[in-house]
Amino acid sequence: MSFFVTKYTGLHRVFRLGTYVSIKQMQPASGHERSTSEENRRIPKIYTKTGDKGFSSTFTGERRPKEDHIFEALGTTDELSSTIGLAREFCIDSGHSFTDQLEKIQCILQDVGSNIATPRSSARDSHIKKTMFSSQAVMELERWIDSFTEELPPLTNFILPSGGKSSAALHVARAVCRRAERSVAPAVRSGETDPEVAKYLNRLSDYLFTVARYAAVKEGKGETIYKRPE
Repeated sequence: MSFFVTKYTGLHRVFRLGTYVSIKQMQPASGHERSTSEENRRIPKIYTKTGDKGFSSTFTGERRPKEDHIFEALGTTDELSSTIGLAREFCIDSGHSFTDQLEKIQCILQDVGSNIATPRSSARDSHIKKTMFSSQAVMELERWIDSFTEELPPLTNFILPSGGKSSAALHVARAVCRRAERSVAPAVRSGETDPEVAKYLNRLSDYLFTVARYAAVKEGKGETIYKRPE
């Protein structure tokens, strides 16, 4: 299952490949109000059964087949966040300084998912406003890439995914990111998704490649150079 969360107007909306439920934020209570709310509080079930027939809903309420390109892009973006999360755990174990950046990227990917889940063809102005994607995130990635590149040796050969567990895991995330970019391309071309989303995924793959090299250097691990088999 894939989840994309956006927060607004006191509600959490949890997207599950386009299907969402609303969870009202709990406010602090006291005395009788607290005990009553605890008794009446119901935890929403993780399953909704609304997708059992092969259809799911976008944030705009539109029902589409689960193999629709919107849900394909959502699922791949969720997979990307998961691979970055795994890579981040390796990087934390190795004491790398950029793990906060990886966590922020995962949060931004939630915003990417929200934008994808709001196809312009069925969106109202209120939908678009709530899921708007900012170009500032792209510029931030570019600054990070430039900073890490200054500390890396020039790239003179093709390298294979390698350089220790952190680096190799970041390379896996990079490959998934490329696939996420390809999966969102049809929605961008058709005008259903903000072009800044595709731009962000493009820069993100460059960031993941750069930081994978940086991790290998900081850990003193050599990168495996491509050699043409004889």
